[in-house]
Amino acid sequence: MSSIKYITESGLKKLKEELHQLETFERPSISKQIAEARDKGDLSENAEYDAAKEAQGLLEMRIAKLKDTVANSRIIDESKIDTSKVQLLNKVKIKNLKNKATMTYTLVPESEADLKAGKISISTPIAKGLLGKVVGDQVEIKVPSGMMTFEVIEISL
Repeated sequence: MSSIKYITESGLKKLKEELHQLETFERPSISKQIAEARDKGDLSENAEYDAAKEAQGLLEMRIAKLKDTVANSRIIDESKIDTSKVQLLNKVKIKNLKNKATMTYTLVPESEADLKAGKISISTPIAKGLLGKVVGDQVEIKVPSGMMTFEVIEISL
C-alpha cells in the first residue's frame, strides 16, 4: 500500500517530466535493443539479450515507482506555510554552537533533496531534530559524527 507523499508543484513537474522521458524515449530504445539482440540467434547464450532484458526490468520498476509516486502525491500549498516554527518547505538558518558555523537549509520532501542546493530531506536526522522548533530554540541532534547542538536563528520561506 502506497502512502501519500507531499511535494511541491515544481517537484511534481520534475517527476512527471522524468516519467514522460522514460516512457516515451527509454522504453522504446530498450525494446529495440532486445529485438536486435534476439535477431542475433540463440538466446540461451546471448549476453546482449540478457543485459537488455535486465535493463528493461529495471526501467519498468523505475516507471512503476514514478507512477505510484505521482499518483499518491499531494501538492503543498506554499502560501499556507507557517514560518513561526520549523516545518516542511521552511528555510532554516541554524548555528552550530560548538564551532559557531551557520548553515541554511530548506526542508523538502525526499524526492526533492539536493544538498548542493541547500535542500535537505525531511527524513534526515537534522531535519527531524529541527521540526517544530522556533527561533531561539537549541536542539541536540545525533548525526553520524556524534551529537551536535544547534540554535535556530531564522525561519523563512
